[in-house]
Amino acid sequence: MNYKISILLSAATLFIPAIVTAQEKKIETYTQRIPGVEVKFDMKAIPGGEFKMGSPSTEPGYKEDEGPLHPVKISPFWMSTHEITWDIYELFVYEDYDRTKSLGVDAISRPSKPYLDMTFGMGKEGHPAVGMTQYNALQFCKWLYTRTGIFYRLPTEAEWEYACRAGTQTSYSFGNDTSLLNDFAWSASNSQEKTHPVGSKKPNPWGLYDMHGNIAEWTLDQYLPSFYSQYGGKVVSDPLARPEKLYPHSVRGGSFEDGAQLLRSAARRGSDPEWKRIDPQIPKSNWWFPEARFVGIRLVRPATPPSKEEIEAFYNQQPIADF
Repeated sequence: MNYKISILLSAATLFIPAIVTAQEKKIETYTQRIPGVEVKFDMKAIPGGEFKMGSPSTEPGYKEDEGPLHPVKISPFWMSTHEITWDIYELFVYEDYDRTKSLGVDAISRPSKPYLDMTFGMGKEGHPAVGMTQYNALQFCKWLYTRTGIFYRLPTEAEWEYACRAGTQTSYSFGNDTSLLNDFAWSASNSQEKTHPVGSKKPNPWGLYDMHGNIAEWTLDQYLPSFYSQYGGKVVSDPLARPEKLYPHSVRGGSFEDGAQLLRSAARRGSDPEWKRIDPQIPKSNWWFPEARFVGIRLVRPATPPSKEEIEAFYNQQPIADF
């Protein structure tokens, strides 16, 4: 496959705006309220800029899919300050909880009711929502759009790493010293094998919490181990590996189950059909990963939104059956 032709499509097609400098498009942090309910979440303004994506081969924990280092320009966007919690997500999952239906905009697909406790007994109030498929996460974004009129989506891998690094080029946003990890992350060493309320640790330099650990986070991208190698050191703007198949999609950030190396800013991972191994349905659920209690959602809103027609096309993509 020629990635440059098949995957690096136009900005409009990918619902990512053409590069806009921070000076051209100034954005400010805000709180998103959902009409009809008493839940809200904060969106942090992330300025546009350029950074080196990936990691050097000398970095402890380096894997080949993190290289080569290459320059990337990113347009400004907002990112949710915290991972999305069950307090918000259950309004989408369970129709009976959703008092926003009175807004008259309930023409959305909701997840099938999970046949097991998707909190896995780890906690609900203030805890990150977990176990959803990427399709489920995107339909949640659609639900938010119908309630707020604002286009939300998952971050691209490039946006995610740019926001995680927050101007740094070290293994973590706080430096290279893994002895400091407990101050910033819930990982295998301190989590007691469970999630924790979002925002319980220190934020990165741009005020984003839990970018390292607690839960891993979905991105828009297809996971392609050699995706970075095509650029040849040239600057690329707002890249995206456009998804063309069900597996694997990229998740970032590492989780409460992972050790320090998987929590690095550059660490990458792909989704796996094994995450549905115990699902008895045929075809398997488009909505849930019953063995992925470690993956969840962080939202992005581009500073320059796509058109209404592009938004509708984006949200109305049909899932691929999983046999």
